[in-house]
Parts: sequence; structure tokens; C-alpha cells
Amino acid sequence: MLTTEQVADFLRAHDNYLILTHKRPDGDTLGCAAALCHMLRGLGKTAWLLKNEEVVALYTPYVDGLWAADGYAYDTVVSVDLAALSLFPDNAEHLQTAVDLAIDHHPSYEGFGRLCCVHPECAACGEILYEVAVALGQVTPEVALALYVAVSTDTGCFVYSNVTANTHRVAAALIDAGIDFRTVNKRHFRTKTKKRLALEARLLDGMEFFDGGRIVVVQLPRSLQEELALSENDTDDIAALGGLVEGQDCSITMKEQPDGAWKISVRTGARVNATEVCARFGGGGHRAASGCVISGMTQEQAKLAIVCAAEEVGAQNG
Repeated sequence: MLTTEQVADFLRAHDNYLILTHKRPDGDTLGCAAALCHMLRGLGKTAWLLKNEEVVALYTPYVDGLWAADGYAYDTVVSVDLAALSLFPDNAEHLQTAVDLAIDHHPSYEGFGRLCCVHPECAACGEILYEVAVALGQVTPEVALALYVAVSTDTGCFVYSNVTANTHRVAAALIDAGIDFRTVNKRHFRTKTKKRLALEARLLDGMEFFDGGRIVVVQLPRSLQEELALSENDTDDIAALGGLVEGQDCSITMKEQPDGAWKISVRTGARVNATEVCARFGGGGHRAASGCVISGMTQEQAKLAIVCAAEEVGAQNG
């Protein structure tokens, strides 16, 4: 396990980088990838991101111009915020055994990198990349903006239970670098389209409660996605919706995929370990925020399966 200083030494010693992000990329993986790319270029290195076709419009401004061209001859592969082999994008599956350095913050990291720097105590992978940027002397406004996006979006604007004092210290240091954090906060946390508001109204109306109201389930079938003509951008971070309900301590969001599988996001309080719940279906993540995919089941079957798992895990803690 490398320290951030050792990561900085590694990055100085190599060149021709290809940076990987995970499937259904969020602000943390994209912000970290963009920041790392800018850091490396600041050192005079050649660095590009492997194209991720699932990036939504909300995050494209941070990665535009950073995608590797077809046929790019890379020498060093680095993954950021990528915890599991199942989360490699389709065009990166051939790189599952070729990652030279993995930088991650998930307790469920699967150890695929030749070298790794994993800090589960960090609320966002962006916290780790900030320390790397400091070690490299690359806390530029361009790097800081990408890292602020990474840290703020992965913590729900600093409200999730895994946020620490260090998370806030990192955010303050990034703000001190001269970034326009107000615009980032408005863009990501205080702006919703009319279509998004219509979606939330339908999801709220269809919420179901289990375990005496402690478990809330939000369901987004393909039929509703098609009815409202939703894009991936419209459904970004819907997993946060159930967590707003008073009295719940386990929020389960189910989103039907084009192939009929159900993408599950679990957000929990202290009583339910989300990682244990999702691990039963081959998923993982953090204790308070994890995910998995359930295939081969109807909506009702998938719902009952994930609720049963949450009830059983929660029963261990009362």
C-alpha cells in the first residue's frame, strides 16, 4: 500500500499515462481523473483519460479535451475511484490486469492494481488526490476545481455521514486555490430541470416503506423513464431522494436498466451496513453508501430480495 508521497514519486518516475474511470461515472471519478491528468501535464508528462461513453452532460465540462485518441500508445495505467473489476467500462475490460496504480477510497476495493493507494477513511477519492497534488506541487486552480467537484459531489455537498473534518479542510484548501466554488455548488446542488422535478414528484408518490418505516424504497422502472423521456442526466443522484424522509435509516433506490436488470443504490445510517447488504448480490462500496445489480428478477422479486437483505443486516444491530 503506497502513501500519497510514494504515489507522487511513482507519478514523477513514469510517463505516457492512461487514466481510467468507472462505469456510470460520477463527479468523484471524473473529477479525480481530470485533476490527475492536469497534475501530470503540469509535470510535463503525457496523460489522457480513456473515453467513458456514459458521462452525462452535467460533468462533461470537466473532462472535455482530455479523452485519449484511438490508438494512443500508453505506458502507465492508473485507475481512480474504481473499486471492482465489474466497474470497468466495456472498453476498459482488457485493462483489468494492466492497472499499474489504483487510487481509491472504497473498503470493497478488490486489489487488482499492481500498486495501490487506498484510504477508506476518506469520504471521497478526491481527498486522496488532493494530498497527491500537494506532494507534487500541483494545486493549481484547474486541478483544484476538478477536485472540488470530486469531493463535493461524492459527499452530497458535505452532508453524508462519512464526511470528516479532513473533508472540510480539503475543501477549504481547494477554495483557497481561487476556484469558483459558488458556481459549482449552484450547478450541482441548487439547480433542477422541470423534467427532474416531475420525476421526483412521481418517485415520491410511489415510495414504499418497510421494517416499520425504517426502510424506504424508491423505484424507477423503464416504463417511467420512457414516459418522461429521461436521460441519464435527468436521473443523476436520485439515490439521495429516499434519504430525505424523516424516520428512515435505510434508503434503497432501484433503477431498471435497458437489459431488465436492476441497478440498486443503498444509503444507510448506523444500523444497517450498506456494504454487507450489497455484497449479497455481488456489489460493494462504503458502509453507508453501496451499490449492486440484481439480474434475472422481476421488479417485485428484486425489491423483496434487497429489502429482505437490508432487514436481515439491520436486525444484527437492532
